[in-house]
Formats: sequence, structure tokens, C-alpha cells
Amino acid sequence: MEVLASRVLLRPTDLDRSRAFYRDTLKLPIFREFATPGGMGTVFFIGGGYLEVSGHADAPSAEGIELWLQVRDLAATRRELEGVRVLREPRREPWGLIEMWIADPDGVRICVVEVPDDHPMRRRD
Repeated sequence: MEVLASRVLLRPTDLDRSRAFYRDTLKLPIFREFATPGGMGTVFFIGGGYLEVSGHADAPSAEGIELWLQVRDLAATRRELEGVRVLREPRREPWGLIEMWIADPDGVRICVVEVPDDHPMRRRD
């Protein structure tokens, strides 16, 4: 299978509330917006992929859905996210990444990650 593009699809319980969270709180850049019968859908750019927030769900997404978003400076990002539901404050994990866990309005868990300069993911050996 040759994948040309990809995106994660989220169907929130409150479309406007979730769109505002990803747009205004996380400040994700908008790739495109489109009209749907249930309201405006939005596709956000998330690094090497996309996050589409559109449609409606009667219940929050399954507990197994999580997002992983890498940032340059987690301490600065944490300061920017004042008021966001923080599930776990930033800390360096045994595998070397600095991670903070937050949640969107429906409880979707989001891991915000900084890859330190000394981490193997940064090596180009």
C-alpha cells in the first residue's frame, strides 16, 4: 500500500467547542475548512499529518484514541496552554522524551512531546 496522505478523523460531541479548542487553545494552523450538514468541518495541520474535526458523535471517542504532538519547547508550550485540562505535567520519561498529557473537551488524550537534543531520535548516524 502506498500512502500519499493521511489524517486522523475526530467526531466530537460538540463540534463548535472542539473546533475552538484545537483552533484557539492549541492554536493549530488550519489546512482547510468545509461546510457539512452538521456545521463547519476543519482540517488542522499537525506536523507531518492532519487532524480533521467534523461531524458529530453521540458519545466521546473511544478511550484507545490518543494524539501525539511533538513541539520544540515543552516548557514554553505548557505556559501557553494555561487553562487546558492537564492530565500529567511535563516530565522526562525513562525512554528519554519529555512528555505532558492533556485532554480535549471530549477527553481525547493528547501527548505533547519534546525530543531533547541528546535523544536517539535526533541522531542521524
